[in-house]
Amino acid sequence: MVDPRTAERLTYRALYFACAALVLFLGLLPLSQTPTLWPVPDGWQEGLPEGLLLFGLPVPDVLLCLTLLWVQRRPDFIPVWAVAVVFFLSDLLAMRPPGLWTLIVVVGTEIIRVREADTRDMPPWGEWAVAAVAILGMMLAYRLALGLFLLPDVDIGQTAGAALMTILLYPVLAGILRVTLGLRRAATGEVDQLGKRL
Repeated sequence: MVDPRTAERLTYRALYFACAALVLFLGLLPLSQTPTLWPVPDGWQEGLPEGLLLFGLPVPDVLLCLTLLWVQRRPDFIPVWAVAVVFFLSDLLAMRPPGLWTLIVVVGTEIIRVREADTRDMPPWGEWAVAAVAILGMMLAYRLALGLFLLPDVDIGQTAGAALMTILLYPVLAGILRVTLGLRRAATGEVDQLGKRL
């Protein structure tokens, strides 16, 4: 029989993989190829007036936002190998340089993971600020790495817009995951059913 703590950890790990798979699957759907617009199906886009194309806003990185939420709130639920597997698969599906974005995300999330105990008592806006700095840092590092290796990269305005939209998505996604999955930060000194410190 599996103890409750291990069962909870495995359940939330499976939920993370399920959410990541859903995000990756939606990214594979035949959507509009215009990079500066939200991904709406081509058939819908043709029927909409031009002013209703969601104002030409860049698309947020939902997978990065989801991963940062999980790592900041319950780092024990997703190990580093899970983040690496998900983002390497994402690199392959998005036809990015394999492993580059994965490495940057793994390093960024591990920095947050080791400081989780220090940031546990932060108010929600503090958690959001940490996520915002991480998102900006990771996207800037990715762009610099692309430039260093002379790989084709995207416009700086598009990168900054995607970072801003990802930052704005963070509190929305945090609320959704809190209500639907019960994903929250462990309080200082909180213990599980067996008395083990979280």
